[in-house]
Formats: sequence, C-alpha cells, structure tokens
Amino acid sequence: MQSVDIEALNQQIYIDSAFVEKLNEETAKVIVGQRHMIERLMLGLLTKGHVLLEGLPGLAKTLAINTLSKAVDAKFNRIQFTPDLLPADIIGTMIFNPSKNEFTVRKGPIFANFILADEINRAPAKVQSALLEAMQERQVTIGGETYPLQEPFLVLATQNPIEQEGTYPLPEAQVDRFMLKVKITYPTKEDEREIIRRNLQTGGFPEIKPVVDPSAILKARESVNKVYMDEKIEKYILDIVFSTRNPEDYNLSSLQALINYGGSPRASIALAKSAKAYAFLKRRGYVIPEDVRQVCHDVMRHRVGLTYEAEAENVTQEDIINKILDTVEVP
Repeated sequence: MQSVDIEALNQQIYIDSAFVEKLNEETAKVIVGQRHMIERLMLGLLTKGHVLLEGLPGLAKTLAINTLSKAVDAKFNRIQFTPDLLPADIIGTMIFNPSKNEFTVRKGPIFANFILADEINRAPAKVQSALLEAMQERQVTIGGETYPLQEPFLVLATQNPIEQEGTYPLPEAQVDRFMLKVKITYPTKEDEREIIRRNLQTGGFPEIKPVVDPSAILKARESVNKVYMDEKIEKYILDIVFSTRNPEDYNLSSLQALINYGGSPRASIALAKSAKAYAFLKRRGYVIPEDVRQVCHDVMRHRVGLTYEAEAENVTQEDIINKILDTVEVP
C-alpha cells in the first residue's frame, strides 16, 4: 500500500472515529477511573465481540455497561444468573393466550443491545450454553421460529474470582467464545476519593445523554475493518499465538512444561480484530506493534491453558504472556 493511501485512510479513520472522544467524555461523567474497562467494552462493541469481566463486587461493572448503553442510545438489560435460572428465562418462551386460544411468543431479556450477564458462573451449564449460543449465532429459536438479535449486540459477563462456592465454572471451550477476558482491580486512592464525593453529592449522578446512535456503531465497524494492517504485524500476531502452541520454536523452551494448550485460530482472529479496533480508538488508520501488545493480555489470558506444574509453581497466564511478549521479535 502506498504512503499516500495510508495518509488518506488515516484521515478518513480520524473523521470516522470522532465519536470516540464524545463517548469517553460522556461516560467519564459517571465512571471514575476504570478507563481500561470502558476501552475494552468499546473494543467488543467495534469488533462484534463479547467481554468476560473478572473482578470483585463494587467495581462499577454494572454501572459501566449501563452508562455506555445510555451514551449509545441503546437498550440495556441485566440478567442475574442464579442456580435456579432456566434457558427460557434468558431467551424467552411460548405462552398460552386463553383469549385467542393460541400460543404467543414472550421474548426474554436477551433481546437488547447491551446485556449484563451478572455472575455467569452462578448458573448451570445448560443456561450458560443458551447464552453462549445466542452470543455466537446472534439469534435464538423459540417454538421453532428463529428470531435475530438486534445489532449492536454486546454481552458483558461477570464472574467473581474469590467466591467459588455454589458456582459452575465456565468450560474452557466456552470461555474461548469471549473475545476478551478483562481483569479489573481496585481504583487508586485519588479515584476512590472522587467516587465518594460523586456518590454523596446532592442530585445524584449527572444525566447521561446519547452522543451516538447504534447505526453509527455499525458504520464504525466497517471503518475498523478498513484499518491497515501490514504483513509484518500479521506475522507478529501469528508468532505470538504460535509461541503458545510450540514455545520451543521461539526460544521459549522453559514454557513447554507450563503450557497445557495454546491459543486456537480464534485467538489469532481476535488479536487481529482487537488490534485494529484499538488503533481505531486511538484515531489511527494503521496498526502498530504497540496496539497488539496493548490488547494481547485481554485476548490471550483465557486461551492459554496451564499445566499442573505451572499451578504448582504459581505461574499465571499473565507471566507466560509477559515472557512471550518479551521474547518474540517485534517488527
């Protein structure tokens, strides 16, 4: 691609991504700190991906996705996952109408643009599968009829890392359906001071106004696909993913006994899409290696399986990804 084309593409992406700053400003009215979480939600939104969020209670997970849905002028639904939840409670069911003497469809809460699946590991596998099928197929079947889900469609599933009693952990193959797995931590002392002040102010939180409509998000997805990715960046992505499968080929023999399985082709696709979307958020028309490095942990942490040896040595997925990023040659 010629430099003049890159220049033109860069200008076009800069124009198309103008709404990103508006979204950041609007969400910042309510959300203090947690830029990483908001940014990852926007990555999922721009790439038709879904986000699995791991964090302690009270870290504004519900508030973040609710705020973002208001700023995008989209419909938001929250589903609290519990052990007695049924698939029909999510996707909907057929209800008999005595006055008409017929069955009618009652659609479930999955019919919204933004879905918060709160504590997804609280519900049994059958319920988890119903949600994951809707995420993958972007449609549900009720009473033999298929109903498409409205776009944009983003699922943010949360799980609590400390309380495992009475939970049904997501199978590794199903976790792979999530484009990103994001870990969120406590805010800084300065941020928490601001959080206290905002929660104690009279009048409550400022009203979030729609600054972009769903059709603009769909248009932005087309722009994300146009972001230029050089062959050297493609090779870098492949090297990162392949080093989780065959570490000995990348001078990473020490990882061989620690990795049970590596990333699938879905990992390569997710890394490429996320890097393009990250460049878009930075209002750039081309991907640089730093874009790949920024999203790598969130894309790969749930796609690298650890051996018993790794767990015995307290080696985490983060440690392995850091080692890979430090070793694999950067273009």
